[in-house]
Amino acid sequence: MSSDAIRRISSGGPYEDVIAYSRAVQLPSGLVLVSGCTAADAGGPYDQAIAAFGVAFKALAQAGLGPEHVVRTRMYLTHARDVDEVGRAHKELFDAVRPAATMLIVSGFVDPGMVVEVEVEAYGPVQEASA
Repeated sequence: MSSDAIRRISSGGPYEDVIAYSRAVQLPSGLVLVSGCTAADAGGPYDQAIAAFGVAFKALAQAGLGPEHVVRTRMYLTHARDVDEVGRAHKELFDAVRPAATMLIVSGFVDPGMVVEVEVEAYGPVQEASA
C-alpha cells in the first residue's frame, strides 16, 4: 500500500453495497478500522460475541493483522443482563492483548435476533495489497 493510499476491505456482506460501507478501512499509518460486526444466527450473547469478533478477525487478516494488533474494541449490547457473557467472550479473546474497550447498552439492532455488535480497531505494519 502506498503511503497515501487508503485501502477499503470488503467481506462481501449483503449490506455493504446497499448501505455503501466497507467491512474495514486500512489507513496508510497502519491503523485498521473494522465496521460493526454481528452474528444473529450464532445463538446467545456469548456465542454472538465470539462469532462477531471472528468476522472482525477475518477482516483484520485481509489487512495482514491479527487479534494481537487490536488496540480498541467496542461492544454494543441490547440487554445489560448480557454484560457478563459478552465480557467473558472478550476476556477469552483479548486477555493477553488488553485493548482499550467500551461496552454500551443500545435499544436494538436492524435484526431483532442480534443481541451483540462489535467494532475493532487495530494497528500494525502496513501490508502491500496483493495483485
